[in-house]
Formats: sequence, C-alpha cells, structure tokens
Amino acid sequence: MNRKEILLVTNYFPPERGAASNRMHSLAQGLQQNGYSVHVVCPMPNYPKGVVFKEFKGKTYSKTQEEDVVVHRLWLWPSNSSNKFVRLLSMISFSVSLSIFFLFKNIPRKIIIQYSPVFVGFTAVLFSWLFRKKIILNVSDLWPLAGLEMGLLNKGFYYSLLEKMERFCYKKAHLILGQSQEILSHIVVLEPDKRTFLYRNFPNFNAPVILNKEKTEKITLVYAGLLGVAQGLYNICKNVVFSENLQLHIYGAGPEAEKIASLQNDHITFHGERSREVLHISLLHYDIAFIPLQNRIYGSVPSKIFEYTRLGLPVLYYAGGEGESIVKGVDLGWTVPVNDSNSLQNFIDTLTTEKFLAYPKTEIQQKAKNHFNFHQQFKELVVVLEKI
Repeated sequence: MNRKEILLVTNYFPPERGAASNRMHSLAQGLQQNGYSVHVVCPMPNYPKGVVFKEFKGKTYSKTQEEDVVVHRLWLWPSNSSNKFVRLLSMISFSVSLSIFFLFKNIPRKIIIQYSPVFVGFTAVLFSWLFRKKIILNVSDLWPLAGLEMGLLNKGFYYSLLEKMERFCYKKAHLILGQSQEILSHIVVLEPDKRTFLYRNFPNFNAPVILNKEKTEKITLVYAGLLGVAQGLYNICKNVVFSENLQLHIYGAGPEAEKIASLQNDHITFHGERSREVLHISLLHYDIAFIPLQNRIYGSVPSKIFEYTRLGLPVLYYAGGEGESIVKGVDLGWTVPVNDSNSLQNFIDTLTTEKFLAYPKTEIQQKAKNHFNFHQQFKELVVVLEKI
C-alpha cells in the first residue's frame, strides 16, 4: 500500500536554527512517524544572518533525503536587512521560486502551509487553491496584527493589503492549525464556520534525566533564542540592576546580539549561538529560564515555555498574554507583568535561594511531560487530518 503523501511549505527549516525551524522539523518528523510520505519545500538556508549557508551557495535548487523526509530547497535573494523594502524583496524572491515549484512539480493532494511570512503563505495558498489541493494552514503568529503591535508596521495601504491576503488564506484553508486559543478566536471571528485545531508548539525530544539543586551560592538565569527588538533583552540588560547572587547568561543571535555582547559584566555573560543539541546540554546547568517580550503580542505563545520546562527549568515569564496564563495555570514558575520594568526589578531584588528552590527541577519537568505531550497531540492531529 502506498504511503500517504503530504507537502509542508515553510520559510524556515534545518540546518537553520531557532524556534520556527525546530517547530517545522518536529512537524515533518511527526507526520513521517505517523505514516505519511513527507515532502518539505523551503528556501536555501540563510536564517538568521541573511546569507545562504556555505554548502548551498550558488545553487538554485536542491533536493535531499533527510531522516526519511524529502527536502526541496529553492532559490531566494537572502537578506536580514532592517530596511522593510529590502526584506520584502527577499520574501517575494522566495514566493517567485515557490510559484515555479508549484507549476512544474507533482504536488501531493494535502499541503500544510506555514502562514507567515504573509507573502510566502499567500503564494502557497493561492497555488494550492488553484490546483484544488487540500489546504492546512499553520498559524503561529497573527500577521499583520503582530507586526502592528511590535511597531514594525503602520496602518495604511500596505497593512490593508496584508489584511486582505490574510483573509484570503483563512478563507481558502480547509483546516487551520493555531498555536494559541487567541489565534483561533481571531480566525473564528473572521471565518465563523472554519474548521480549526489547537496545535501547540510542543517540543519533540527525549527529556533528559535531571537532578534537583539543593543549595546554590549564585542563582543563574538563562535566555536562549532570537536577540531582536521584540524580545527587548538589550534594554533589560542595560537597565536592570542585578543583585550580587544573580547572573544572566544569554545564548542566541539576531539584530541586537552585538549590542548585548557589549554589555557583558560580572552579572551578564553572552555565549553566542549554539546548536540545539549543544544548547540543551548547556541549559541543564542553569537555574531559571527567562522569557521576555518588549510588548504583549496578541496570539503569541513562546515555544520556549514548553522547551525549557521539558529540560526541568522553572520559568521567569515577562511576556504577558496567553503564555502567562499557561505558566500560572500549570504552576511553572513566576510571572511579571509585561513591559513593567519596576516589577521586574522588584522580582530581581527579592529573588532568594529559598524562592528558587520552591520549584524543584524534577517537578517542573514532570509537569511539562504531563501537560505538553507532543505525541498525544500529534495523534489527535492525525485524526483530524484524515478527515480532510
């Protein structure tokens, strides 16, 4: 019997690093492990530096077999420029390559499309609709609304165009996967009869064996991820006064990496970027995971919540929204009102060893296993996919 075929369209995929790449890789793995023959189409790897990786330079198309998944990589003009017009041209270049792929390749009946960036998601939905494919739209962020809330977009012609593209994608999808209840609520208002499924970004890796820490002279916070304006980590490092018994360790890359590195002192250490496997080993040595955002972003639930807690790290959550409700509801650590620097400083000033030891690592990890089960969620997803 032929295995079921499915195509996954995404703007990010390994060997690129980061939450989006990890999320798409886990999705591809989960589909493959549940009886699907998976094809992935993505751009030549270039994130986050906006430069095509050395082993792919000069190529316009690459097809490889990776862990029983077929990966098609297409040409794009890469850029991580802060200039919005330049970034737009980069997205459009991949959309052009994606259009050619749809026109000249044999496309499976079912297609999972990562919605953002909007131009990429729109292109994939448009061609899938024209070719009468079954469209599963995976929505991780509410663009263009998220761009408006982060100050990256302003209302006007361009914003209205993105809204029209967003509505088109929702309207033509046969199933919409949303990473948060807020995302699904937003979509249901626009498309009341649309079939939706809550698909959290749970990690898919074996939880390591960990030991509780009985006492400590220093309490170590750790942040790992994108170092951009939205995360607000540079301003935090610049303005927060750390107590003598507290240290912040930072891993990652992004637009603010150099500025953050320049602030290193006895309390702030910048380690740069690491592979996910190496990073997981390093994270086991820290005490508390720090998850900040500059402003609350409607619909956003940082996947770091699920990843860090699976490693046994209690969370200091400073990002608001639905993620805050999850941290409180499962009792995974502490929450500080988003963009409230005084409350953050007060937490730092009053963080004691006794306060930290109230959240044993083994208990945090067990809660993560119980509440954030990738394989159980995926079984439920497969049932829904089979009905399309």
